Amino acid sequence: MLELLPLILFVVVCFFLMAGYPVALTLAGVSLLFAAFGELAGVFDSAFISLIPNRIFGILANQNLFAVPLFVFMGSMLEKSRIAEDLLKNMQLVFGRLPGGLGIAVILVGMLLAASTGIVGATVVTMGILSLPTMLKAGYRPSLACGTLCATGTLGQIIPPSICLVLLGEVISNAYQQSQLNAGVFAPDFVSIGDLFAGAIIPGLLLVAGYAIYVLIVALVRPKPTRHQLKNLMLIFLAQKSLEH
Repeated sequence: MLELLPLILFVVVCFFLMAGYPVALTLAGVSLLFAAFGELAGVFDSAFISLIPNRIFGILANQNLFAVPLFVFMGSMLEKSRIAEDLLKNMQLVFGRLPGGLGIAVILVGMLLAASTGIVGATVVTMGILSLPTMLKAGYRPSLACGTLCATGTLGQIIPPSICLVLLGEVISNAYQQSQLNAGVFAPDFVSIGDLFAGAIIPGLLLVAGYAIYVLIVALVRPKPTRHQLKNLMLIFLAQKSLEH
């Protein structure tokens, strides 16, 4: 039973997140709850709690992690200043004549936002607010429109610079240096975050090209929605209008 504690912890965290509780309170509260249970079960050593101040100081003094709040701030500024909205409108004018041009414009704008913000949430929320109603009015199927937005939003994880790569680079660098020290190498090399950024450029661009090609193929193979799909689009549009009023 004790071996299943990590799995149970994961399930409980997912349950509280889907129930609508704040992320910060959920992660901290569930972790402390399971730590108390582990202490009672004899599988958690409470002496580790004394190391928390040193751990917090190490995180705050880490210069690489300064990028995380700055990325969040930059994403908020792009959304509030309407730069992303203007960029999407210009991309629509450029690719409007192509089959699936609106979808391709959304993918390219999402790529630029991913490189600017470095986080998934800002890209998905911004593109969802700006482009989802436009894509539905243009006759895109809801599944294709939502799938394009969600897939484009994930580019924030790999298109450099990315918060995920910053955090991953810090973890990988520490683990690599520790493994070298354990192997007897007392002048260890390190994995820089710049190396991860350089390695993620080509895979990120390949993903963007793959998404754009898929939207183009779908637009060529199934250019017009069916009558049933048009009816669903009209219902969605009327529902959005009623919510706005």
